[in-house]
Amino acid sequence: MTPPDPAGEASAARGADRALKAAARHSAGRTTAVFGCSVAASCAALAEPAVLGHTLDLLLRRDPAGGPWTLWCALVITAEVLLDAATVRLGGGVDARSTAWLRRFALGRLLRTAPHHAARHAPGEVSARLTAHATEAGIVPAAVATGAASLLPPLGGLVALFLIDVWTALAFLAGLPLLALLLRAFARDSGASVGRYQQVQLAMAGRLVEALAGARTIAAAGTAARERDRILAPLPELGREGRQMWRIYGATTARTAALMPLLLYVVIGVGGIRLSAGALTVGGLLAALRYAGLAAGVGAVTGKLATVVRGRTAARRTAALFDLPELVQGEAELPPGGPGTLELRGVRVVRGGSVVLHDVDLLVPGGATAALVGRSGSGKSVLAAVAGRLTACDGGLVLLDGVPLDALSPAALRREVGHAFDRPALFGDSVGAAIAFGAGPEPQPAAVRAAARQAAADPFVRRLPDGYDTPVADAPLSGGERQRLGLARAFCHAGRLLVLDDATSALDTLTAGEVERALAHEVRPGTRLVVAHRLSAAARADLVVWLDAGRVRATGTHAALWHDPDYRAVFAAAGTPAAAPGRASAPPAPPADPAGEPAGVEAVR
Repeated sequence: MTPPDPAGEASAARGADRALKAAARHSAGRTTAVFGCSVAASCAALAEPAVLGHTLDLLLRRDPAGGPWTLWCALVITAEVLLDAATVRLGGGVDARSTAWLRRFALGRLLRTAPHHAARHAPGEVSARLTAHATEAGIVPAAVATGAASLLPPLGGLVALFLIDVWTALAFLAGLPLLALLLRAFARDSGASVGRYQQVQLAMAGRLVEALAGARTIAAAGTAARERDRILAPLPELGREGRQMWRIYGATTARTAALMPLLLYVVIGVGGIRLSAGALTVGGLLAALRYAGLAAGVGAVTGKLATVVRGRTAARRTAALFDLPELVQGEAELPPGGPGTLELRGVRVVRGGSVVLHDVDLLVPGGATAALVGRSGSGKSVLAAVAGRLTACDGGLVLLDGVPLDALSPAALRREVGHAFDRPALFGDSVGAAIAFGAGPEPQPAAVRAAARQAAADPFVRRLPDGYDTPVADAPLSGGERQRLGLARAFCHAGRLLVLDDATSALDTLTAGEVERALAHEVRPGTRLVVAHRLSAAARADLVVWLDAGRVRATGTHAALWHDPDYRAVFAAAGTPAAAPGRASAPPAPPADPAGEPAGVEAVR
């Protein structure tokens, strides 16, 4: 397991408490009503012994006032029952609202952060944090309200005992220090045990979701039994922590259950002696016993305390999502009719303590197609994400038509900057809806079909059982077909900048060429930033940006850069022949300029 981090645990505890307070404020009216009903029920419970004792004395004396007081007894008991029922009903509503608020807030932060920050948490862990842990955390506000009110009967009962008979109260009070020690030990030990239990739960959930995502690979490799054992490997630890958690709870409950009857027996004995001495009436003894029972009810606080302890510990898990940094956006708009000029000034990006982009300066003219090339790990996808504001840079500035991307409003940014990826996720009830998916007004069916044609997706979509109305889950899509649908979605919402991150990697050469030609001539004109592995994609680009270890090594045309053997080696490493006979992808060397560099190459020293 992960070694403990006291500073991190303290920060997580503070974040969890802030989240729980915010959830309580979200349902402040209902939480107040829960507290009010619970306090009123406690007051009725406190009044009940006094009313019962007084009524008993009146009835024993055959006092005519006994009848009306019997009615008062019925009213107090009825009020207590109804108020308890109202507390339970309102408390359930507060639990549901608080849980929903925690889930919405956590999910909102998860969706508003940069993808690489969200990727810190495995899908299985995220699912557990948003479901089981959020549910346990969501019951804390109502539990605190009812728990605070539940202290009133024991404290009031103890005060009433002193008012009825001091000696009886002192006899009861003698055992309370031991009870306080039991509750304190329970809160300490239970919190640690619940935390360990939930951590093991997260680990198992993460492994399960990982295995489900790779089900085909597991089946093909014949490792189902091994994966089952891997997923269930923490189960003995989960069992140990679960048994320890309930052992602590059970031991505290047992000790409390043993202590409370002993205290009541002491009260009965002392009360009996006081009754025989004439210091107590029969009704007074009855009231004393009832108040002793209420005072002994402090042991029931153990259950409320356990609920709060589990909820706070679960809130720490859910609150980990609250701490995700939000991708900052502004409110600015782009100048109308801009060409889509993209500029990076001294852009620096750090991941895991390592610099992955080093002070990148780049200018892509509006309407141009720029290909990002380089070996694996050179920073191509990171630069593409920064250029499209999927992530923030740790230094420098990214501008589109002279406006910093972090100053743009989310609507303006996503309206004018589009993306296509190597493994697109398809959202929507149908294939057509998946293409239309995006911010802004929903495109017309004609526009959806046009985008599908541009992405070479229209032929296979028409062959589906219900064409564009086919549910995505029922469409047997290959990797290349999914990529074409992702491209169609990007083309359908194309703005002044379109970022293609290895978005044609699963397409055959002929289809990739069709898509590239459509991108150049049929899709809305604008600036293109293409993460390229194919020689043809680099050759068709107006500008090639050659990345090497997070730095721009050179920019220029593909033909000019081809003279550099290190540049040719980039494509050889990607599996493309460096100079295949008869291939247009190995253009003739252009004339060198007087400085000794091939024409069209700007070397970054």
